[in-house]
Amino acid sequence: MAKANIPAKGAIVQRDLETFSISPHIPGGFADPALLRKIADVAEKYGAKYVKLTGAQRIAIIGVREEDLDAAWAEFTDSSKAIGLTIRSIQMCPGTRACKRAKQDSPGLGFALDAEFYGKPAPAKFKMGVSGCPNCCSDSWLKDLGFFGTDDGFKAVVGGKGGGTAKPGRELAEGLTADEAVALARKVIAFYRENGQAPERLGATIERVGFDKFKETVL
Repeated sequence: MAKANIPAKGAIVQRDLETFSISPHIPGGFADPALLRKIADVAEKYGAKYVKLTGAQRIAIIGVREEDLDAAWAEFTDSSKAIGLTIRSIQMCPGTRACKRAKQDSPGLGFALDAEFYGKPAPAKFKMGVSGCPNCCSDSWLKDLGFFGTDDGFKAVVGGKGGGTAKPGRELAEGLTADEAVALARKVIAFYRENGQAPERLGATIERVGFDKFKETVL
């Protein structure tokens, strides 16, 4: 009987303690029809109980047996996985590519962050969100590192988190181009890797070290 998550296989044990869920990587939730068909085919082939849209903008295939995990993952061209102590999926809204309210191209920044950081190690789980405007449909204020679009560029906020002890982030920088935002993300993640103590999230690390010292280091 399975008793725990299997991070190396990108698998999360389910309530029955016998089956697992896997979530193929879908950057920003932008999926083409071929990937949607593949997810459906894999779910049927390996007897999944159902599929579920997740808050991380992925589609979880739920109810896969442990002995089928490797084969199920092998069905996907992109078999990258991010559970455990890693940088998770970057949440993003449609931005100026579709939304009439957007100020900036949030997918452009989100895809750049995804390409560089998704699945990389961190002291604890690390979440990012990119929103096209201050409405923050990607919950930027509740991410370890969030960005949202303004008339002047992207504003960066840090140290937010959801969950049972939710807290909003703090403003860090504004008027950033997409390239400047990625460069800032590199510095923030480097700071967290150097100073973070698992299982604390970035916000707790910043509180322990001091916001002024953090800001001086990354800006």
